[in-house]
Amino acid sequence: MTTPLLSVENLSVTFNHHQTVVDDISFVIYPGETFALVGESGSGKSITALSVLRLMPNNAKIKAHAINLQGDNLIKRAEFELCKIRGRRIGLIFQDPMSSLNPVMTIGSQIEEVLNIHFSLPKKAVKQLVLQLLQQVEIPEPEQRLKDYPHQLSGGQRQRVMIAIALAGQPDLLIADEPTTSLDVTIQAQILALLKTIQQQTGMALWLISHDLALISTMADRVAVMQQGKIVETGLTKILFNQPQHPYTRKLLKALPSMQSCLTNTPKEKPPLLQVNNFYCYYPIRKGLFKRIVDHVRAVDGVSFNIQQGKTLALVGESGCGKTTLGKSLLNLILDGSGEVILNGINLNKLTGETLRQQRANIQIVFQDPFSSMNPRMLVGDIIAEGLRALHPEISAAERKASVAQLLQQVDLPTDSALRYPHEFSGGQRQRICIARALAVNPKLIICDEPTSALDVSVQAQIIQLLKTLQEEKGLSYLFITHDLAVVAEIADEIAVMYQGKIVEYGTVQQVLTQPEHAYTKKLLAAVPILTIE
Repeated sequence: MTTPLLSVENLSVTFNHHQTVVDDISFVIYPGETFALVGESGSGKSITALSVLRLMPNNAKIKAHAINLQGDNLIKRAEFELCKIRGRRIGLIFQDPMSSLNPVMTIGSQIEEVLNIHFSLPKKAVKQLVLQLLQQVEIPEPEQRLKDYPHQLSGGQRQRVMIAIALAGQPDLLIADEPTTSLDVTIQAQILALLKTIQQQTGMALWLISHDLALISTMADRVAVMQQGKIVETGLTKILFNQPQHPYTRKLLKALPSMQSCLTNTPKEKPPLLQVNNFYCYYPIRKGLFKRIVDHVRAVDGVSFNIQQGKTLALVGESGCGKTTLGKSLLNLILDGSGEVILNGINLNKLTGETLRQQRANIQIVFQDPFSSMNPRMLVGDIIAEGLRALHPEISAAERKASVAQLLQQVDLPTDSALRYPHEFSGGQRQRICIARALAVNPKLIICDEPTSALDVSVQAQIIQLLKTLQEEKGLSYLFITHDLAVVAEIADEIAVMYQGKIVEYGTVQQVLTQPEHAYTKKLLAAVPILTIE
């Protein structure tokens, strides 16, 4: 590898003439290799990729000595010339396929759009190529999926469509920006294997942008580590992970959750706080002119488990297995559930009205996406105090204000955060705000629904440590819903593995992670990316 495919020399990006987000960086990508750019959110990874393609807003100023694509300096190209390069010579897979795909266009039409822009082909040939691309990315029943819209596909299938669109132009370089961040471990493994296979078939170079070091260790040939807009370390993957030179690289590696954590956990038996017995949640399937019920979707199918006081039960499984449905049903946020949900000896499913509302103070929830779970027009202080106003109206405004300040301190945020809006915070800080909101009414149990899935490893480690500290201080119990088994090993005492609405394996963390019995649990464990250090 002597002649680079892409050579970036002294790239800087500044917003509003003063905020530097990419600071004089240089790197190369060779033909056919997998190059990884890693770092925390806000380090400038995605901005770097978008700058190479000149896909920046008007308030951004890009400065570079050169951005050479096989000798063609992109920094000197006019916009209409770049349009012929984007999607053709360089493909891009965005992080969130749902927000990147057009919701009012079929997936077939969206792939056709790329082919029609970059190639002069007969209509029949275009249709055939679209079908071939869907087959290449292993979309099931591709002929039928051509007329589907993005919302009709699962997260993994939408990501495959994004890959098909990026591959349609037959690029020399494919940029994959966090392509598996919110996907289950098994779907993630499938997407990564797919990218590797396509790379081998086409000979294209792959530029991976990620904060998942375990994933990078199995995929990349070379790695560049980015911190606060600068590249602080670059090297061959094995050498960099075995002998990290920069303190920031060592910090990232240290923050990575480990499956070995479960070996040191020694759970002790305590009285059950929550008992769930034979719980069901079925959704009716209606068909025909009169919308008669012809069948049911068995989202939760006869589930039973206990959570001890001051302990954590992890509920793991793939998307669509019923995890989140179960969590919301326990709070009566979904009204189709039936069965016993006994909290401190009280069956919540037999309560209604004011009695049920008062019991909700004992069980709270932290959602997966903190930004969408908060009202963007409300100040953080009002968001945290909302539960106090609803469930404890007797508390005065001054007492609420003092309580909010105390809660912000407990989650390691400054007290003046109360006077700011959610968009003014990072992802990790927003998740801390949601935890403070859940703590406001002094619950006994908190349902944590994928609270760390989209966070960087260092921020993820901070949130896990915060939850563990709060558990020790307040005696909280957690139902921790996740697909990240490494995180489970760090925080949980017991695991329930959920598959197609049923719990197929249940036991201590050590039992389930080191001696799995069910084939599905073994499949999940086999799909977990492991940091490879030799």
